[in-house]
Amino acid sequence: MRFNLEKARQETPGCHNILHLNNAGASLMPQPVIDATIDHFQLEAQIGGYEAAARHHDKLEHVYDAAAQLISASRDEIACIENATRAWDMAFYSIPFQKGDRILTSMAEYASNYIAYLQITQRLGVSVEAIPDDEYGQISLDALRASIDERVKLISITHVPTSGGLVQPVVEVGKIARAANILYLVDACQSVGQMPVNVQQIGCDMLSTTGRKYLRGPRGTGFLYVRKEVLENLEPPFLDLHAATWIAKDRYEMQPNARRFENWETNFAGKIGLAAAIDYALEWDLNTIWRRVKGLAYQMRTQLTLLPGVIVRDRGINQGGIVTFTVEGVDHEQLKQQLAEQKINVSIAEVSSTRLDMEARHLTTMIRASVHYFNSEEEIEHFTTSLSALI
Repeated sequence: MRFNLEKARQETPGCHNILHLNNAGASLMPQPVIDATIDHFQLEAQIGGYEAAARHHDKLEHVYDAAAQLISASRDEIACIENATRAWDMAFYSIPFQKGDRILTSMAEYASNYIAYLQITQRLGVSVEAIPDDEYGQISLDALRASIDERVKLISITHVPTSGGLVQPVVEVGKIARAANILYLVDACQSVGQMPVNVQQIGCDMLSTTGRKYLRGPRGTGFLYVRKEVLENLEPPFLDLHAATWIAKDRYEMQPNARRFENWETNFAGKIGLAAAIDYALEWDLNTIWRRVKGLAYQMRTQLTLLPGVIVRDRGINQGGIVTFTVEGVDHEQLKQQLAEQKINVSIAEVSSTRLDMEARHLTTMIRASVHYFNSEEEIEHFTTSLSALI
């Protein structure tokens, strides 16, 4: 079936202003998401915040059903949290680590996650170990299996790292975690919205994601999945009167579902916008989106390899919509600014974001161009032509 690019672009106002290749940073919101978000803001201004929340109660509750449908979970396993990092933190810091426990992760792990690992190692005497890559640049499943022992408390992995097209084999990692009865946490910040993500197939206990990237939702939105079978073994690092109920002077009860990871005050308009973004993605169908994104990224990588001095740096057997590359003898930050002057948005991947991976590859910065389904083949051609003229 032919992809309806005209519809995708007509419903994306930003397409008329910019060539947006920073979807892994923050994508362009489609008009239905803009309308849903602004509508609630306007209602708050007209009748008051509490009153607007009451009137839009069903819309606010819908986000749990939409998120559950998106990742094949149940609504009681979903918590709405202000961003993917805080969602991941709420899951990670709820784990009852003890001295001597081990955390296994990947070489391409994101900085925010790794900083949390290091904090726990310093605070509690836990150890963190990055499993080596295999010959394709993804986590070595053989090395992971060999690293398992009775002290491994958590396997934690970023599904799609911020610094390239790599898609980690999270389903295969999940099988290893389940066989060893080890908690499994997935950072899906860059994957949800560009590809089908099914927590039942992955076999993870927890998964975090954001609204602003490939889901095309508002900034300041995200959600956390926590598998109901592990819920009672996890206590959030902080609680409030939403996450728990004060039932006596000296007692409280936590929410019986994943909402124990939320807090009382939230971005209500953003929450409605996130629900609209999920609905919009589901209307397009994630399999359709994934085919489109992979095709555009393949076109970009193919064209970039023809440019002198350009080296595409993406790794992995399965590659997604994030394309990273270096240009010999060129300042990447300056190049980004020059592209911005031509109304082309890209970003810079820096060693401080994925230090283990980039240091191992002797890289300090890369240009990151991330495509989405509303990008056109002509835009990819225009981007590579513009880049060629600048280098």
